[in-house]
Amino acid sequence: MRRQYIPVEEAFNEWRKDPDYVAAYDALEEEFALASALIKARGDADLTQEQVAAAMGTTQAFIARLESGRGLPSTRTLERFAKATHTKLRISFEPEKPGQEAPR
Repeated sequence: MRRQYIPVEEAFNEWRKDPDYVAAYDALEEEFALASALIKARGDADLTQEQVAAAMGTTQAFIARLESGRGLPSTRTLERFAKATHTKLRISFEPEKPGQEAPR
């Protein structure tokens, strides 16, 4: 039996038709943005997770967890990551999107 694969873009477009999926996905936007920024910084520095871990004095598994978007790292951890990837940490506040309700 041959397995048929569905392109991720096609699956994503189908999932986006479900309002519950959209709400859950949008709720994770900040975590996705942070994970993406970490992965980009490491990639731009041309470093492996293991190399970043060594520079930070931690494990490759820890770096993998950071880049997965699970949990929110401390500012100190982000500063160590920035130093290991030869980047500078910048934190900013941006206006909320129109129609987006502020957290309570």
